[in-house]
Amino acid sequence: MLSDEELVKTVLAGRRKVFTELVRRYERSVHATAAAVLGNYHTAQAAAQQAFLVAYQKLPTLRRQSAFGGWVMKIARREALRIARYEQRATSPELFEAPDADNPNGRIGEASQRLLTAIMKLSRHERIVVILRYFDRQNVKEIAEITHRSVGTVTKQLSRAHEHLRRRLGGPEL
Repeated sequence: MLSDEELVKTVLAGRRKVFTELVRRYERSVHATAAAVLGNYHTAQAAAQQAFLVAYQKLPTLRRQSAFGGWVMKIARREALRIARYEQRATSPELFEAPDADNPNGRIGEASQRLLTAIMKLSRHERIVVILRYFDRQNVKEIAEITHRSVGTVTKQLSRAHEHLRRRLGGPEL
């Protein structure tokens, strides 16, 4: 498997179709980042697409080609914030309404719906770290890099998010 740096160099050398591998590699993280800001699956999807378009257009300006992942996350956050400024946020948690392979009919159970609703009520920063940690399976160090925060800050935000979810859901532990 080629590194991000090798893929970026290949794209810059003229093999534009190789960019799809970078998209495949980061699409879940980019979408999760946008969804955490916007709170809406479909709007986050649009923000993620825009982020990849901007990344493709600005790829020649990327100084550290090995840092593509963090760079595209930053673009996704910026695009999501830009969209959030211009759109009225949805009041219902639509973050994960899209059907997936494990649940082809798109329905989720009552407990899952309660959890998603509780996650959507977290602060923006807590919601971002929870989504990146548990839905996108990033480790704390990766989350720190993506969000440009220290590992300690991310750990504290996750801890606070766990406590808030525990209180909202009425359980002793998560």
